[in-house]
Amino acid sequence: MKFSDEQIRDILKLKDHILDEIEKHKEKIEMLEKNLNILNLTLKESSFTKASALSSNQAKTDSTTSIPITKGSGGEVIANAYVTPDKVSIVLNEEIGLDADTPPLKSFFIDRIIAEMKRKDSSEVQRGKIQPDSVIDYVINKNGTRVREIIVKNYRQKERINEIINTAAWSLTRMIENTK
Repeated sequence: MKFSDEQIRDILKLKDHILDEIEKHKEKIEMLEKNLNILNLTLKESSFTKASALSSNQAKTDSTTSIPITKGSGGEVIANAYVTPDKVSIVLNEEIGLDADTPPLKSFFIDRIIAEMKRKDSSEVQRGKIQPDSVIDYVINKNGTRVREIIVKNYRQKERINEIINTAAWSLTRMIENTK
């Protein structure tokens, strides 16, 4: 069967569309796998009490949970998230050298995710539900221009932990891809 030039163009357009859709779904699958990994780690950490924790006199508020952040599903660990009751510290591995200006750290993680949480907190302050010093905030610690650590303070809600870690993982992965 012989195709006309117009039919071949349509077939090529369809092929490009299918490839674009496959790429979009791959990104969604990666994000879902990361979410599942974090949920599994969170369940693992909270489901069992270690004997050393039972005999410890340390207050629960001093506890820190460590969650590895991986590149892709089952990929290498690119950072670790340390969660305490008042902050999340995302510490990048020393081998990972990412410039703070590399997208999408600021454009997505800071300007969309953290800024939206901050906007909601500010609204809560105006309604008198929280104090101004309880509004979410962040600090990016650097070595020169390279990101060493991202600290998110006053996340206040446990639901925000997963969103912060997942979007940070996604952003860091994209930053790594953008530097290649």
